[in-house]
Amino acid sequence: MKELFGAHLKDWLINQGLAENFAIILQSAIAVVVVLLLAWISDIISKKVLITIITKLVRKTKTHWDDILLERKVFNKISHFAPAIIINISAGMISHEPTGDFIQNITHIYMIILVVMLIDSFFSAANDIYNTLPVSKTRPIKGYIQIVKIFFYAMGGISIIAIFISESPLKILTTMGAFAAVLLLIFKDTILGFVASIQLSANKMVNIGDWISMPSKNADGTVIDISLNTVKVQNWDKTISTIPTYSLVSESFNNWKGMEDSGGRRIKRHLNIDVKSIHFLSDEEIEMAEKVNLISNYIAEKKAEINKANSENEIPVNQKRLTNIGTFRKYIEAYLESNPNINKDMTFLVRQLQASEKGLPIEIYVFSKDQEWAHYEAIQADIFDHILAIVPEFNLKVFQNPTGDDFNKLIQ
Repeated sequence: MKELFGAHLKDWLINQGLAENFAIILQSAIAVVVVLLLAWISDIISKKVLITIITKLVRKTKTHWDDILLERKVFNKISHFAPAIIINISAGMISHEPTGDFIQNITHIYMIILVVMLIDSFFSAANDIYNTLPVSKTRPIKGYIQIVKIFFYAMGGISIIAIFISESPLKILTTMGAFAAVLLLIFKDTILGFVASIQLSANKMVNIGDWISMPSKNADGTVIDISLNTVKVQNWDKTISTIPTYSLVSESFNNWKGMEDSGGRRIKRHLNIDVKSIHFLSDEEIEMAEKVNLISNYIAEKKAEINKANSENEIPVNQKRLTNIGTFRKYIEAYLESNPNINKDMTFLVRQLQASEKGLPIEIYVFSKDQEWAHYEAIQADIFDHILAIVPEFNLKVFQNPTGDDFNKLIQ
C-alpha cells in the first residue's frame, strides 16, 4: 500500500507536467514532510495528552510504586515509541528502496535504544520500589539489577551491530564466543563485583546505613550505596570513600553494626598511676575514706574484715591492710555504677594492667548507653575528668614523663 501511494504520487506529479526525475525528488520530499508531520502529531498526542492523563491518574492513586514509575519517566520513554513506529511504517512511502531501507534501519536502531533505555528505567524503578520494603535494608538488590541492565545493554549493542552489518544477532553471538577470554578480561571487575555482591548479601556482611571502618582504603563512616562494582562510604569528615565491592570480601574491615545493635558502646581507656605513690592507708586516711559516700560501706566492711583477721596477728607484715590503690579502684567502680550513662548489663571492669616503666595502668572497660559519637565522647570525657581530678584525694599521682618545667624545679 505504501509503495502504491508513492507510485501514485509520482505518476500524479508527472501527469501535472513535471519531469520524471524532478517528480521522484518532489515525491520523496512530500513523503518525508508527511511522515515527519504524522510523527510530530503522534508525539504530541502521546506526550501532551496520554502522559498528562496517566500523570493525573497516578497522582490520584494511593499506591506509591506507580509514583516511582512516573518519577523514573518510564511512561515518558514508552511515549517515544509512537513517532518511531510512525516513521518506520511510513518509510515505504519513499520510492527509493535504499533510502527507505536506510530510514527503517535508523528507526529500528532508535527503537532498540528506546527499549534498552525503557528497561533501564523500569529496573531502576523496580529497585526504588524494592528499597521501600524493610527487607531491602539487609538484602540490597542493586548489584543484581546492574547485572540485568548490563545484559540488556549488551543485547542492544549486538542488535544494533547486526543491523549495520546485515547479519543475524545469533551469528554475532556465536562469533563472539571465540573472544570469551577477552571478554572475561574486560569484565573482570564486573564479574568480581557480582560475585562479591552475592557474598555480601548472602552473608549479611554489610548493608546500607552500616558504620564500617577500613583503614586500608581510608574509609571510616556510613555506607550510603552498594552497587555492582563499588561501595560508597560517607566518612565522618563528610568525604566519600569509594571501595571496590570485591575488596570487602578479599580484605578485612570492621562493621560496627553489632555495637549499634548491642545497646552500648565500649569505653576502654586507662590512666597510669605513679608506682612510688602507692602505699598502705594510714588510720587518718581510712577515716577520711569512710566519709566518702560512694565507698563508705566498702570501707566499713573491709575494716571489720581486717580487724577480725588481724586480731591474732600482731606483726604488721602478717596483717591485712587497705591500700590507696585498691581503695581508689573500688571508688572508680562505685562511681561508674552510680553513673546513669553506663550500661550495667554489659561488660563492667575496672582492672589493673601489667605495670611498666610508665607506672601501673588502671583500665576502665565499660559500655556507655548512648552510642551517638558526640554523646559517647562527652560521657567518656566526663568520667576521666572526674577520675583524674580525684586521684590526689587518695594520695596517688598520675604518671607522666618529666617535662622541662620539672627539671627547672629540680635546678631551683
